[in-house]
Amino acid sequence: MNQHILQVSELTKKVRFILESELNTVWLCGEVSNFIAASSGHWYLSLKDSKSQVKCAMFKGNNRKVRLSSGLPRNGQQVLVRAKVSLYEPRGDFQLIIEQLDDAGEGVLRQQFDQLKNKLYAEGLFELSSKKEIPKNITTIGIVTSPTGAAIKDILSVLKRRNPLLNVIIYPALVQGNEAKFEIEQAINTANYRKECDILIVGRGGGSLEDLWSFNEENVVRAIYHSKIPVISAVGHEIDTTLSDYTADLRAPTPSAAAELVSSNIEEKLQKLTTFNQRIRQASQRNLLNEKNRLGHIQHRLSLLHPAQKLTVQQQKFDELSFRLNHNLQQLKTRLQLKNQQLNQRLLLQSPLKNIQNNQQKVNALEVRLINAIQATNKNKQNQFKHTIEQLHIVSPLATIVRGYSVTKNAKGKVITSIEQARIDEKISVQVTNGFISAIVTQLNKHQ
Repeated sequence: MNQHILQVSELTKKVRFILESELNTVWLCGEVSNFIAASSGHWYLSLKDSKSQVKCAMFKGNNRKVRLSSGLPRNGQQVLVRAKVSLYEPRGDFQLIIEQLDDAGEGVLRQQFDQLKNKLYAEGLFELSSKKEIPKNITTIGIVTSPTGAAIKDILSVLKRRNPLLNVIIYPALVQGNEAKFEIEQAINTANYRKECDILIVGRGGGSLEDLWSFNEENVVRAIYHSKIPVISAVGHEIDTTLSDYTADLRAPTPSAAAELVSSNIEEKLQKLTTFNQRIRQASQRNLLNEKNRLGHIQHRLSLLHPAQKLTVQQQKFDELSFRLNHNLQQLKTRLQLKNQQLNQRLLLQSPLKNIQNNQQKVNALEVRLINAIQATNKNKQNQFKHTIEQLHIVSPLATIVRGYSVTKNAKGKVITSIEQARIDEKISVQVTNGFISAIVTQLNKHQ
């Protein structure tokens, strides 16, 4: 029977495959010995207990994430590692490839962290679809943190520098210790009950994994998930990660960065207001020019229809009629003179002078009636124009405000017309003759 004879390299490869496929990832606690930090950035060490030891390697891509109080691992230090079982084929050495390394105490916390993370992930607490949108126009910011810690000082300093007009409400809570998780949860629930703020910052300054552990507690994570107010997690420094970061609607690398995210620079707002003001001024000037042109056109049309213009035309017609009358009279006079002798008796009975006087009286009477009619028409048009101006003034909302009335609007700009549309502690705006009054509703009294 032929038996396949293995090469040494084949054997080591098979053993490596068996180890990596069967054992996969293991957690191991032991004492560091023979620690070496190679120039390549990789770490090499052994983990041992009283009876055995195993060689280990930790590559630089993973050891950069290690945070030990001592900096680098020290010989004799108790550590907890997560590693893959493997074999170094060139020498046939059994070894562990370490993926995570912590102090023994922090290592236990790391295990708890991963277990709770996997549990909450399976429940869907980290889903992007459950994240709430961060408001764009923020006026009031809630902060859940220690009122004496460095984080609140950093946040308030940034907010004061960027936009001192923002309202800030502090919901004090311990951020370290056994009672911290209950106080943080209570503060989040209080903020949601009172509904005073647009956004909620939950966090603290940096520290060890144990210092930040309150923000890995399950009750705190669930309180953030169930918050109706959008939550920004701002725990520790940029390299710190807590379960609150996964659940929050937005993660900020530091408390100061959270303050930057929720506050717009007031100088940018002033610049925008200046731009809007210039646009409004330009639009007003264009509208004013258009109205002036329109007024000029109307005045031109009015001049064509003005009673004085009509009167001038009538006067010209009168002059023309008078000229024609005088001309006819002159002709008549000439004819009468020629027939003076023949018609002398008839002229005595029917004197043309008498007819002329009668006609002149009629003409004068017609002229007076014409002038009176023109003046009456002119006065009537003026009265109608004046009445129209008065009616426009009566219906003008500005005229109503001048008489002592005002217009009250809520924070959304809607006009409040009845007491049912207002709420206690609601911000309102009251428009009066020369500006706006901002107020807060403190009491509602309904007429019986």
